[in-house]
Amino acid sequence: MSQFTFKMPDLGEGTVDAEIVAWHTKPGDTVSEDQLIVEVMTDKAAVEVPAPVSGRVVSVTGAPGDKVAVGSPLIVFELSESAKPPEAAAAPAASAAAPAVKTAAPAPPPASVAKPAAPTSAPAAAPAARPGRVMTSPANRRRASEAGIDLTTVAGSGPGGRIMRADLQTAAPPPPKAEAADTTEIKVIGLRRLIAERMSEAKRNIPHFAYVEEVDVTELESLRMHLNNSRSKDAGSLSYLPLVVMALTRVIESFPQCNVLYDAARGVLIRHRAVHVGIATQTPDGLKVPVVRNAQALGLWEVAAEIRRLAERARTNKATREELVGSTITVTSLGKLGGIASTPIINAPEVAIIGLNKAVERPVVYQGAIAVRRIMNLSSSFDHRFVDGYDAAAMIQALKERLEHPATIFIPTVKTP
Repeated sequence: MSQFTFKMPDLGEGTVDAEIVAWHTKPGDTVSEDQLIVEVMTDKAAVEVPAPVSGRVVSVTGAPGDKVAVGSPLIVFELSESAKPPEAAAAPAASAAAPAVKTAAPAPPPASVAKPAAPTSAPAAAPAARPGRVMTSPANRRRASEAGIDLTTVAGSGPGGRIMRADLQTAAPPPPKAEAADTTEIKVIGLRRLIAERMSEAKRNIPHFAYVEEVDVTELESLRMHLNNSRSKDAGSLSYLPLVVMALTRVIESFPQCNVLYDAARGVLIRHRAVHVGIATQTPDGLKVPVVRNAQALGLWEVAAEIRRLAERARTNKATREELVGSTITVTSLGKLGGIASTPIINAPEVAIIGLNKAVERPVVYQGAIAVRRIMNLSSSFDHRFVDGYDAAAMIQALKERLEHPATIFIPTVKTP
């Protein structure tokens, strides 16, 4: 038998390390080549890493939330006598070739590699230490250190006496009874950590300017209901979102300064002709922003179908990286839970985000009399470094005009010579 150490592969685009999200194998398992062994997150995407060889797993490096540097040992396989490690079958190289991977959601920027803490000594009353080298993973060494367990006193149940996580749980002293209510610690990893980092960065670096406007969507609601009743139920129900996206693509032609990306590294604004609309979507894994590309070139039902398709792929974790990056302006909606107003955080490097709030019927003054109308607020945020308050307000007023007179949603912007 021989052993092969598979190192964290270079996952491209300048990645220096990757965060362990979930292991799909454990020491003692037998895996086949190309079988999924671990999910990791880089600064660009979530990645599924397959096994480069067939064999038995001897050890793995890192627990969910730990970061492993590119080129550092990730997993050790025990190979059969007839099997050859990848290095032996290929030309000599500095490190093992990266396996084929599948990308999914955007991921956080690189951070320092998490290093396991050195083990500490157990109390004097601990059992006598056994001689020899202790075999266990770095993650288990860290757990033992945090729990005050001397690894030399723990009997390992793994191959060759290797100490497994279950062995540590058996050796750990029972936790003291809580004096107050029980608590649960949840490690912030993966997509949730990405969301936290990006929201903090956007709020810290972008001077947000919020603008809230009240929109009478009574006529828009009538159009929406008419369109839904005119099509079969199989076509899907039309919400406000596709209508707002359609109106936005018309309005943005007159406000191109709101359809830009800011490249902070170069100090350059990149203005786009096409309108790639990000749709903020809540998923079981957290907030994702799939992108309706070239929305200005699509019809209403095409926009609606694309929003439904992308939302479903995002919620089922099937969206590709290409479907989750590249938006030039974002629309966010909390649906029926939308409240009166909100202050959405800009999806950097964009400079504007449009938020839809809940549409409700209430009495208002309409054409000189009290009438019940359906009202919805638009809550928007702009990067005040590049979008002046007047321009932001003018864009939202133009959007309001289209939504309150929904026939104009389908009329292209007339450009003056």
